[in-house]
Amino acid sequence: MKSVPMWKNNLRFETPLVVALAAALSLGAAAVRAGEPDVRRDATVAAVERVLPCVVNIATETVISIRDPFEQLLQDYFREFRAPAQNSQVSLGSGVIIDENGYVLTNDHVVRRATRIWVKVSTNATPYEAKLIAGNAHSDVALIKLQARPDERFPAVHFAQDDDVLLGETVLAMGNPFGLGESVSRGILSSKSRVAPKGAEQLDWPNWLQTDASINPGNSGGPLVNLRGELIGLNVAMLQKAQGIGFAIPVKLVSEALSGIFTPESAGKGLWFGAQVRIGTSPLSIAMVQPRSPADKAGLRAGDVVLKLNGQTPHSFIDFTESIIRDAKSPARLVIERHGERRELTIKPVPEASVFNADMIEERTGLRLEPITAELARSIGLNATDGFVVAEVDREGPAAGAFRPGYLITAIDGQAPADLTAAAKLLYPRKTGEKVRLDFVALQRRGAFRTYQERFVELPLR
Repeated sequence: MKSVPMWKNNLRFETPLVVALAAALSLGAAAVRAGEPDVRRDATVAAVERVLPCVVNIATETVISIRDPFEQLLQDYFREFRAPAQNSQVSLGSGVIIDENGYVLTNDHVVRRATRIWVKVSTNATPYEAKLIAGNAHSDVALIKLQARPDERFPAVHFAQDDDVLLGETVLAMGNPFGLGESVSRGILSSKSRVAPKGAEQLDWPNWLQTDASINPGNSGGPLVNLRGELIGLNVAMLQKAQGIGFAIPVKLVSEALSGIFTPESAGKGLWFGAQVRIGTSPLSIAMVQPRSPADKAGLRAGDVVLKLNGQTPHSFIDFTESIIRDAKSPARLVIERHGERRELTIKPVPEASVFNADMIEERTGLRLEPITAELARSIGLNATDGFVVAEVDREGPAAGAFRPGYLITAIDGQAPADLTAAAKLLYPRKTGEKVRLDFVALQRRGAFRTYQERFVELPLR
């Protein structure tokens, strides 16, 4: 009698069990198809399904010029010009779509100084090229826009209400860690922002939300959301040499930053409107009105609810700003509600350069400033072209005694404005007698020798 191999015996004994398991799985699948709830589809899965289509992968390329001493020698002594050598750096990050027209929120450090930006969305295999709309290094918030067709629409995340966070609630961090593609990590909200931001101080971990949801390199700029799928923060950093400690910029600070960087002034090529809307409210409301601005002169006030703009209901702060820019040649017609009363206002934006200019700076400081060009820098023996040169000093003004013609102003209250318009805008809201810090380089001539001293002065404005 032949012996039966053991594996065949085992197969005979297991066959009824396999059949039973297969039948059970089949019945389970049928039950789910019949409409019974799927235990796997909990609040976490629902939030992920709602938000993940809004999450994007960002790749940037930064072209860096390489300074070659030999090439510089050829230019200086032999007048031979050659294009400088270049190198490029590629980095990866994350972002989240906040408007159906393709506006993407991310960290400023993800796109800062990028020469080109590409964005990969979940709905299209081909990446979109994007352009930087505005950024703020202080808050580390930036806004970019996909270069898509005019008729394309994208899923957008919803903002949570300011400070609507619960210590210990479940949160989800989404992004593109290490360039691996879309990913989700879950944790709890470990700590709310501990310290309110002060003035122009750089925002850091005391101002951020803390979570133990994994935030890795590449997660920067991705969303931190609650179980309702609402944006409560923007992933920003992890604490090195520590486990389970990640940080996100609170949605309140994100909203405040966006209100300041995406305005008719910043996006409208020199328009001055003079009001900012509060993000995340529906209908929109006015967050701030600049004194003596077109909006102020027309009667707009902080707290006003915007019902109509040019006959349409603005659905977002982006919609509001784009409408003003698009129809900049005509006055903006607003229907607002204040204390239950409807009012109609007409606001005509004006060119910023007509208000914020060298004349305003001279009026406030007693200094006549000029942009420093390469020719002017060479004439006074400077190598830099950043800053403003002092052309004249009012002997009766607040700057008398501290400045001389030829001095170079490098910063105003710690900020380096890009042009005279930006410099004037820093001084504009200050009150008479309020002091402003001016950092400058003092040029000293002693015979054929020139020396430079870095100084600063706190100057009272008039």
